[in-house]
Amino acid sequence: MQFINLLVLTISLNNLQSWIVTKNFFNNYFILDYTHIPWHFLIAPFFYMFLINYLEIEKQQKNILKIIVPTFLLTICIRIGFIYFYSEKALVNRDYIFEKYTSIEEIFSLLVSLAVFGYSFHVLTKKETLFAKILSFDNLKWIYTFFKLGLFTYLFWMIALAITVALDFKEFIYSYYPLRVLTTVLIYWIGYQAIIQLRLLKERKKLRKQLTVSSIKKEIFKVHNEKNIDQKQLFNNIKLLLLEKQLFTEPKLTVEFLANEADVNATKLSNTIKQISDKNFNDFINEFRVDFAKQLLIDETYKNYTITAIGLESGFNSKSAFYATFKKLTGFTPSDFLKNNFK
Repeated sequence: MQFINLLVLTISLNNLQSWIVTKNFFNNYFILDYTHIPWHFLIAPFFYMFLINYLEIEKQQKNILKIIVPTFLLTICIRIGFIYFYSEKALVNRDYIFEKYTSIEEIFSLLVSLAVFGYSFHVLTKKETLFAKILSFDNLKWIYTFFKLGLFTYLFWMIALAITVALDFKEFIYSYYPLRVLTTVLIYWIGYQAIIQLRLLKERKKLRKQLTVSSIKKEIFKVHNEKNIDQKQLFNNIKLLLLEKQLFTEPKLTVEFLANEADVNATKLSNTIKQISDKNFNDFINEFRVDFAKQLLIDETYKNYTITAIGLESGFNSKSAFYATFKKLTGFTPSDFLKNNFK
């Protein structure tokens, strides 16, 4: 959470500083007017640190802040040196020199940020084996969405810098307005999503610890290996297998995986489910998930958990899928079902 807070803080400070510059609050004070801290330099690194900590792989990855923070402080020192050197010089083109230096500094920051941003995406897409545990709690779609928004942000930043260079570093502040609007939206989105997702992650971990596996005798599964098992018996055994191991709570459960667990042919299993239940595999599994969610919703033990956390722990891969399926099978939304059972 601390890195999300730092990320939001740096974006906010960067936007606030740009607004102050636009309004010329310190126009009569040379030092204050040119002491711009390159907060944008820290945005991508703070996101990277959040990512590896959220995925719980920080021990396997490098702490780039050990390199970025000293570099960030060095850029501030260089700027202060520029200010000190030129503050006593009454040069006609002094403003031009500083604007040009600011843009060069920003281009350097952009290149570093893109490198960190790109490496963060590499970690997310190429190193899934390192954070398999988190994937059992979160499909990370919201983080992928952040990368899409981040890509647009960098595109706007590059356009603003290109306009700045094209205008020879003069009257370029207006080219940054679209970027400021987008980063403001990004602040809200990051804050909202991070709070929701971190809460869900915490709840699901606690909820999973509380859930107990039903005690069904394993002897009943021995008949799976019998060659002459009839279709009805196979169907009943599959249901018992799903209940005992709670396989339906796995969002990516497939016919092939279940068939392997039951030691039967996948096609035979699929056909059996279709013929006995008159449902396809997904609808059949979703019934277990909804029934499981209903049990948790009305159980006083889990009353302090959010409906979304319960739905996700029941095997649904998103809140929307949970609500839609629950209403389809029960005629009520999870919220209405909960209210009707606690009147």
